[in-house]
Amino acid sequence: MSPGGDASPQGSGPDALVSWASSGVLPLCGHPGGPPLVPPGNAAAVAAGLGERFGVDGARLLSERAAFTGHRRRGRRSAGGACRLLPTADGWAAVSSARPDDPALLGALAGADVDDDPWPALVPWLREHTGAELAERAELLGVAAGPVAACPSSVPEPLAPRPLDGALVVDFSALWAGPLCAHLLGSAGARVVKVETPARPDGARLGDAAFYDLLHAGHRSVVLDPAEPAGRRAMRALADAADIVIEASRPRALARFGLDAGAAVAGGTTWVSITAYGRAHDRIGFGDDVAAAAGLVCRDPDLAPLFCGDAIADPLTGLTAAALAATAPPGGGGMLWDVAMSAVVAATLPAGEPVASREAVRRGDAWVLESEAGALPVAAPARREPPGRAPAMGRDTAEVLAGLGIAVP
Repeated sequence: MSPGGDASPQGSGPDALVSWASSGVLPLCGHPGGPPLVPPGNAAAVAAGLGERFGVDGARLLSERAAFTGHRRRGRRSAGGACRLLPTADGWAAVSSARPDDPALLGALAGADVDDDPWPALVPWLREHTGAELAERAELLGVAAGPVAACPSSVPEPLAPRPLDGALVVDFSALWAGPLCAHLLGSAGARVVKVETPARPDGARLGDAAFYDLLHAGHRSVVLDPAEPAGRRAMRALADAADIVIEASRPRALARFGLDAGAAVAGGTTWVSITAYGRAHDRIGFGDDVAAAAGLVCRDPDLAPLFCGDAIADPLTGLTAAALAATAPPGGGGMLWDVAMSAVVAATLPAGEPVASREAVRRGDAWVLESEAGALPVAAPARREPPGRAPAMGRDTAEVLAGLGIAVP
């Protein structure tokens, strides 16, 4: 299904075109010196529909981070610069090098010793290997990479809305998709507790500070150490106390923390699990490589792929996950939402062979899309102002645990 409900994914029709033009995504699509391009499908229209539940323009959220960072289109390099589209023996692939360990891992994937720049070794390796070979090695090594290809697109249907005032949301996620989900639930009245570990704080803390404030202002910050038995007990107790749990980890990683989604759901919790390719798969991914691998790419006239937006799978998934979390489980019980970023993206895309992307045209100092309804202005990314500052890491640990009757580690 299409996660937006009414918006059909079978092409970029008039409604989809209007949504794309106003979304702020188009300035992030195409070559640096070329015109903005229109992405395939209707992700912006889907996002707009999802945002209505929370009183926000969901389409604008797809490009919001770029309004803080100043990112713009970079062709076959992602807007943030950490992901690249590269040719393989049988097509194209998206490969991310975003973490400190990634250059060494990508060198291992290519069977080469590398320094901080893995690309000279990786590019020729990819030209001699298929996308399937890349995906297999990437999963074994824990690398965010995959071939640009159609992905399965089964996305859960939201149920009837439920009130969120006072609901306790415990957020174990990081970066963008999960925190955006928590942010939207918090804006609807939920109480949000963000949980981090001393060894792995949210990597988004190292990004744009104002954007981090936007997603986390008004939340509580708890730090617990899963290496300690008391820390694991407190994590389990927090999950047990939650009305909604958000996490973005592979199930085996959560098991090391003593967190069991099945047990929590049996106890009545709504559990939102955000992964790159679904809980049944061990592949990892980030917003840029997942979106591209799922097929959300623009196309040159020769059909070579170009990046769409800024890690667009993240905000689209965050909106989808929030809409699912904000619905009432049947019979008042618990619910496990398995939200695969790749499936969320793929559900917005048209069937059939790829086509060259539609180009915006210059009118004076502005870009527009020519349509039957007239010229549609191409909007730039826009930001909402943070309502306050995000809490310092771990600031509320003792207060939150004591308030829930949980022993402080």
